[in-house]
Amino acid sequence: MQVILASKSPRRKDLLVQVGMDPLVMDSYVEEVTEALSPETLVRENAARKGRKVAAAVAPDALVIAADTVVADERGILGKPKDREEAVRMLRRLSGRTHKVHTGLYVSLGGKEHLSVTTTQVTFCPLTDRLIHRYIGTGEPMDKAGAYGIQGAAALFIPHIEGSYSNVVGLPLATLFTALDELDVKLDDTTLLHARNCSRGTASGTA
Repeated sequence: MQVILASKSPRRKDLLVQVGMDPLVMDSYVEEVTEALSPETLVRENAARKGRKVAAAVAPDALVIAADTVVADERGILGKPKDREEAVRMLRRLSGRTHKVHTGLYVSLGGKEHLSVTTTQVTFCPLTDRLIHRYIGTGEPMDKAGAYGIQGAAALFIPHIEGSYSNVVGLPLATLFTALDELDVKLDDTTLLHARNCSRGTASGTA
């Protein structure tokens, strides 16, 4: 079965490779929604737009996976920083506080669709301005929502998360396996088979 990732994100591709998939990357080139009633609505809509655009252009027996991720706190959504100054402001805003990471997930096969949102709470330790500037100097924050990557050096700043780690990276793998079960995807990789069996007896983990 051909697996198509409707995203240019190298981190999402890495997560799929990590669990035994070999996805073909196809950018959807859709215009994303930038304003919504809630972060959950936004990521759900954007994931659906990306996935449906690609699904319409490929064979019906291809498995299409799309996702959209945002970082949000009580003041609203934090996107990717436009420059170093905005990255500084974002990291100051996250410092010493807990925020949420929402990912919309779209999966389709043969005309059937799964669409859900997974949410993880992430807690930052207090950050000094010196540490913030040193982190920004690595270049890591500049292409990431909220100006940080949990899979990189920012892991040093995060003493606690509640929920899916892979969701914060950009693709909630446990939710993906639930979606594959719903779509009756037959997986022949034994590592993936174990995860499928685990997902049958649990809630989807979506919000």
